[in-house]
Amino acid sequence: MQAVIQAPSRWQRFLSSDLLYSFRRSPVAMVAAAVALACIVCALFAQQIAPHNPLDLASLNLMDALQPPAWAEGGSSKFLLGTDGQGRDILSALFYGARISLFVGLSAVLLSVAVGVTLGLMAGFLGGKVDAFIMRVCDVMLSFPSILVALLIDGVGKAVFKDASESLAFGVLIFAIALTGWVQYARTVRGSTLVERNKEYVQAARVVGVNRFRIMRKHVLPNVLGPVFVLATIQVATAIITEATLSFLGVGVPQTSPSLGTLIRIGNEFLFSGEWWITIFPGLMLVLIALSVNLLGDWLRDALNPRLQ
Repeated sequence: MQAVIQAPSRWQRFLSSDLLYSFRRSPVAMVAAAVALACIVCALFAQQIAPHNPLDLASLNLMDALQPPAWAEGGSSKFLLGTDGQGRDILSALFYGARISLFVGLSAVLLSVAVGVTLGLMAGFLGGKVDAFIMRVCDVMLSFPSILVALLIDGVGKAVFKDASESLAFGVLIFAIALTGWVQYARTVRGSTLVERNKEYVQAARVVGVNRFRIMRKHVLPNVLGPVFVLATIQVATAIITEATLSFLGVGVPQTSPSLGTLIRIGNEFLFSGEWWITIFPGLMLVLIALSVNLLGDWLRDALNPRLQ
């Protein structure tokens, strides 16, 4: 009797994939992944890891304000990275601030991907007037600086919804960042769809009478997502920096939920008086997150490029 050969599971295929092999062979990607994972874990489990709760105003003591880091003169082991002008622990504020920055950045990228991929598929597959209209909209959006568009939308949103809840304020901020972010996904997916729609498997689906929207969703979409993953990875860092910029300008997240940009803005007021730690450590946290995500995006772009294999 012949032995029955079982097909490898998804996990086994992943362990033997070229992508994982490329990751193991790249020390930069491994270090970047470790740093990004550490930042994400600290952000997700801020309530369990942080030594203090910087959002609990009742626990703040003004007598602890402006304490330097523990290794500096006048520092305390109770506050490892020092405190700000309200007595908040900087280390704890970093964990909570990173959670908000990551939430806003990831949400904005997901919204941009959903809108951009949908419009790019429609433009590339349907063509004609639909393609021309969507591409002209993209051209108009690209003519405006993304930060100015986000600043305008978020500023108008705060002016219109003065007494809005935190959830609505976060929604306006995410929409403002995603408003210009979808354009790159739409143009990328459109270019890939123009290539895929003329291939034999698409023509065969048309011949047997498959609905064109089903063809886009079931056949074309899985084959154009590779560049989208690479672009989304890199755009996460851009979205986080955009959120930090808006918060630094005072039109970002609500004051009751400080992000890394808010912490940098608060620390900037004390920078020239000698309390450098209030703004330096949030800035370093922002740089670490953005740099690690960008390095992962660069590695993923090279790993998925068949010309570099």
